[in-house]
Amino acid sequence: MSESENKNVLERIEYPEDLRELPASQLEQVCSDVRQYIIDVLSENPGHLGSSLGTVELTVALHYVFNTPYDRIVWDVGHQAYGHKILTGRRKQFNTLRKFHGISGFPNPGESEYDAFIAGHASTSISAALGMSVASSLKKEKDRHVIAVIGDGSMTGGLAFEGLNNASANPNNLLIILNDNNMAIDSNVGGLSQYLVDITTSHTYNKMRYDVYRGLRKIRLLSEDSRGSILRFNNSLKALLTQQHNLFEGFSIRYFGPVDGHDVNYLAKVLNDIKDLRGPKLLHIKTQKGKGFKPAQESPTEWHAPGKFNRKTGVRIIPDDLNQPQLYQDVFGHTLVELAEKDERVVGVTPAMPTGCSMTYLMKAFPERAFDVGIAEAHAVTYSAGLAKEGMIPFCNIYSSFMQRAYDQVIHDVALQNLPMVMCLDRGGLVGEDGATHHGVLDLAYMRPVPNLVISSPLNEHDLRNLMYTGYKQRTSPFVIRYPRGKGEKKDWRNSLQELPIGKGKKIKEGTDITILSLGSIGNEAIKAIHEVEKEGLSVAHYDMIYLKPLDTHILHEVGKKFKKILTLENGVITGGFGSAVLEFMADEGYTPRIVRLGVPDNFVEHGSIPELYKLCGMDADSIATQIRKLSNS
Repeated sequence: MSESENKNVLERIEYPEDLRELPASQLEQVCSDVRQYIIDVLSENPGHLGSSLGTVELTVALHYVFNTPYDRIVWDVGHQAYGHKILTGRRKQFNTLRKFHGISGFPNPGESEYDAFIAGHASTSISAALGMSVASSLKKEKDRHVIAVIGDGSMTGGLAFEGLNNASANPNNLLIILNDNNMAIDSNVGGLSQYLVDITTSHTYNKMRYDVYRGLRKIRLLSEDSRGSILRFNNSLKALLTQQHNLFEGFSIRYFGPVDGHDVNYLAKVLNDIKDLRGPKLLHIKTQKGKGFKPAQESPTEWHAPGKFNRKTGVRIIPDDLNQPQLYQDVFGHTLVELAEKDERVVGVTPAMPTGCSMTYLMKAFPERAFDVGIAEAHAVTYSAGLAKEGMIPFCNIYSSFMQRAYDQVIHDVALQNLPMVMCLDRGGLVGEDGATHHGVLDLAYMRPVPNLVISSPLNEHDLRNLMYTGYKQRTSPFVIRYPRGKGEKKDWRNSLQELPIGKGKKIKEGTDITILSLGSIGNEAIKAIHEVEKEGLSVAHYDMIYLKPLDTHILHEVGKKFKKILTLENGVITGGFGSAVLEFMADEGYTPRIVRLGVPDNFVEHGSIPELYKLCGMDADSIATQIRKLSNS
């Protein structure tokens, strides 16, 4: 093959069957092409760069060895699956990644048959893939392979261990691939991370073991019934001889590795060697996040999702934000440090997102009082509850969509004991390009029924700071603050901290025709809408409720007596959320106004920019203004 043909090899691959027609000698070129394509596209269309650069060789080897999509590849978190998208019919659409009406940033079965399972939250792959593998066994599909690809960061999640524990309980031939780059988004924490760095296994031992197993099976001295007992004895003997216990073989899962995750030909050989072995097995590969792009290799946290960058120089293109409002996340981080300076009882807890939620400021100022517990949201909540029980004042910061994973802990471990801790739900509401798996739109509805909780949402940065201070000062109940992703409203965000009376909202403006009741920062869209319609002669009152629970009943009685037309506005699902709470109050108190609820409809919202999604859901200023006009004429 000529040099020019070799350079264009990726352009000749539309689907994995095209890849499988290539000789193994061209796999390295495929990897080079895929890696460069990811860099080229993401330099102009921001996405998650580092993780996908680290899994290029693994992706190519998997699709080269296995008969996808018949064979199932279940990715754990889609950050590492961009190469997978490129090789499975979406190369030409890859520049629409994470754009409105474009392809998703995560695997999604609704988008492609090659996406075996949705993958937006961590630690799910083993359980999902195990279910698929058992299903294949029950359906007598002996030729179908199921592979779970999980990162070492995701292995800190409890669900991953639940899947491992169950993997040997039912007939399956699951292959788990542990992509070990010693990184999640921020550096991995905990004993498991260090264990994965130190673990060693002899290749000679594995080959000898497999040969003996096949020989015993052939002469019928070993059956499937006795295999488990022999496996456990074998693992114990191995641990005695090597002075090292293998965690995965402790779960009766065959372990192979670690192997170089960037040697595509060796990876393909290993996968071919082990793919038909009976029973659950784990291949441990060592990779480097950001592989092949020097800036991403040197600063993997910064280059996890770097935004736009110059692909030749490696310089990030950072907008000039000097005259812009601060991110809500940074306001949180700085305010937490202020509170920690006031009181040594203040501590911070986050599950693997210190950079994203800006708890890095506390880590720098008071490292002994800032805790990154890894990808373990349920643990983060109960760990915070334990701190609160002993008199500390924990600020537990978890992305809204991830707090869904700790709902039982909020109920049983926090609310039931009425522990005074502050739960900060970052990324509350629509989050933009990450899409349905990350939109934090359910929290108001799922938190509202829980007894003892105080639930609040700030209109702007001043209110966020004041709510944090209020949560710190009050010591009577769990205190929830939910706020959005991105920039706030004010350049002068550093106000003097003051307590906000619990259950009390504020009147933003008077009006006579219609009133708007809003909760949270989405109220700023209402302010813009009111400014427009009042040019047309309409008079609109506006109240910022601040608290979902307890509701400001004084305001609601005032509105119920004065207005016959009400708009409620929230950056969350309207089913069971703030608008529903207002409807319930009005019905219970005998008021009969016409109420229109604006918020996220009862469906999963796609990805796109925040303005695009606000418009899609009828929550932007123009849509609100249209609703005001319609309601005034009804």
